[in-house]
Amino acid sequence: MFHWLQLAVAALALLGVAYYLLCLWSAASFLLARRRSRAVNGEAAFTPPVTILKPVLGADPGAYESFRSHCLQDYPQYEIIFGVGDANDAAVPLIQQLMREFPQRQIKLVVCAQQRGMNRKVSNLLQMLPQARHQYLLVNDGDIRVRPDYLRRVMAPFAGDRVGMVTCLYHGIAASTLGSKLEALGISTDFSAGVLTARQVEGGIRFALGSTLAFSREALDSVGGLEPLVDYLADDYQLGRRISAQGYKVLLADVNVETFVPGYSLREFFLHQLRWARSTRDSRRWGYTGLVLTFGLPWSMMSAVLAHGTLWSWRVLAAALGTRLLMALTVGVGVLRDRQVWRDLVLIPLRDLIAVVVWATSFLGHQVSWRGTSFILENGKLRPAA
Repeated sequence: MFHWLQLAVAALALLGVAYYLLCLWSAASFLLARRRSRAVNGEAAFTPPVTILKPVLGADPGAYESFRSHCLQDYPQYEIIFGVGDANDAAVPLIQQLMREFPQRQIKLVVCAQQRGMNRKVSNLLQMLPQARHQYLLVNDGDIRVRPDYLRRVMAPFAGDRVGMVTCLYHGIAASTLGSKLEALGISTDFSAGVLTARQVEGGIRFALGSTLAFSREALDSVGGLEPLVDYLADDYQLGRRISAQGYKVLLADVNVETFVPGYSLREFFLHQLRWARSTRDSRRWGYTGLVLTFGLPWSMMSAVLAHGTLWSWRVLAAALGTRLLMALTVGVGVLRDRQVWRDLVLIPLRDLIAVVVWATSFLGHQVSWRGTSFILENGKLRPAA
């Protein structure tokens, strides 16, 4: 029986290696497609007027510079609408300062006093949307920082046929804590790799990432607007999935953005990963269950222990470690240009071991913590915890 357990764990390790190789292929394919896109689009001449909707809650690290980066866009016509749930929110003075620094920009502040559902972000967006003037809308979070060509790169794909939504990959800027470094490392070397692999295997993506949700009003109207999403935790995933289901294309832009990761303790990091895991579990149940086949490095470590360090188990471990690190560098550095990956590469085994624990724990309950409030997650929707 023990012999069969050794073989089963070794098989899982080799399946994980195969997954790492698939991620490498997917990343290479995306880099090639991005190079071709930039050659075709050049300076990204399709530049329709855009409304940027930024729901914010509090002042994230580096918030002002992140807000400011949206005012430095090399783009002919756009407006920015900030939405807060409280007039005394810590972000309000920063937004007012932004208005003074950029009087030439069309910047509005909307106080969203109503709470229309469990997802406060979507609730705020519903109250911000009537203020938007343009036919193209772009939603991103308050902690997102962008390059001056961001809008041009995001909007260029809308020149194509039946493009309903464009989204972006992103990487995290870590604080000095171990939890923050593990979070940022996971975004760049695991989460983004999974997105690129889904794009490759499924012939495109059928969801979107909250780092950037750009869409036309036509596509939004086709799914009944934002109201149906007001109780969902993964509103970004839901919106992308529903737009895709209406026959629109959802595309990855050829530009990446940055987000600032809080200074998580290990406990806070674990709880944040658990919320993310349970959200993914409810959104893509079978795909999420299949993640058991992607933990090549942890399975190979377990295989070496069970086999008492025999030569074949060390070879499996070496193969898993080598392909995992290569995948991390290809996606994190090659695709996302995240130099932190080099610095924190040694944390990959620890991060992957924690990922297995998070994955297993995610099946044991339905409670999540979001912005300091506990909720019960059922079929992707939130309700208050008792």
